[in-house]
Amino acid sequence: MRYALLGLGALAASSIASTALAQSKPLPPASSGVMPPVELTITMDGDKPVCAPAELRLPANTNVELHIVSQAAEPVTLTAPGQFENANVLHADGDLIHVASEKGYLVKQNGKGVLRIRTMKEGQETYACTSNRNRKAPFEGKLVLTAPAG
Repeated sequence: MRYALLGLGALAASSIASTALAQSKPLPPASSGVMPPVELTITMDGDKPVCAPAELRLPANTNVELHIVSQAAEPVTLTAPGQFENANVLHADGDLIHVASEKGYLVKQNGKGVLRIRTMKEGQETYACTSNRNRKAPFEGKLVLTAPAG
């Protein structure tokens, strides 16, 4: 009897999850079939995080694999307006935690992870790296989304 209830519970949970996924709006086709890997490193300058590159150039409307490597001895939150919303995140792996607001990812201290995203349309945004100890002084870089090559 216990197993029957457990099975029914699992079936109900999976049907609710698949209904929720079916309701999300699918992404339009990517501008390019290539998924370029890009590395983003996080270090500390005193108590302030520093992300490199300061100008993060990515192809617009393209699936990108962002390799994040933190050398910071504390957690750092990576944010970019609109870029880390659930609709644009394809997969996250490693020492990355999606923040509840969907505005960014927390990278664990000395963490590494891979974030596969669909970039937004062409344009420029500010991206930031913020430590919990120094929230009022984040590192701010430039996210530049350019037309895909080819």
